[in-house]
Amino acid sequence: MKKRLTRRAQEMIARSLPHFPELNGKTITVGYTRKHLGSASIIYRGGKIVRLIIRLKVRKLTYQTIGHELTHLVQALIRGNRPQIDSIDLPEIPYGEKPCDIWTLARHELFCDDPPTYIKMPRIMRERWLDYAEPVRRLCIAAIQQRITRRLYIQWLETEVGKLAKAAPRRQTFPAQLSLPFADRTTSTE
Repeated sequence: MKKRLTRRAQEMIARSLPHFPELNGKTITVGYTRKHLGSASIIYRGGKIVRLIIRLKVRKLTYQTIGHELTHLVQALIRGNRPQIDSIDLPEIPYGEKPCDIWTLARHELFCDDPPTYIKMPRIMRERWLDYAEPVRRLCIAAIQQRITRRLYIQWLETEVGKLAKAAPRRQTFPAQLSLPFADRTTSTE
């Protein structure tokens, strides 16, 4: 990975890690993949986790992909070495790709730069993700709360996300281009 790891990718990983306090003090091996956007692997020996690995496709890398793979590592830590993270007051993340997407988006707005891969949503939302990212993130946070009392919280989330697509999206407003003052280039003849 050292040959392929760009400064941009290193900075993105470094910026993402503080949002995962469960991984503090853990060594994470970062590798490269060509097949998928990313993957996470956990190596066990004698029933204990001995190695945490994420593999990333550096080309077109997003915070969402980094966050998703780091969330997979947290899923494994919660199951594998529970006593080591009991002091951290975070809800248990269930296994699975959809829960991983939900918890990643809910964790921090940084991870909302690209649409999630596994949550079912209309195409228009994927095409215009920045218009929908904030409300979808709020729905993910609400879905985590729904999970306490509602077994089908993912189904609830996907239904609510579908309703968002039917409503007019909030338009992202981008700053207008500034006009720069230019000196008058006409020369006077005296």
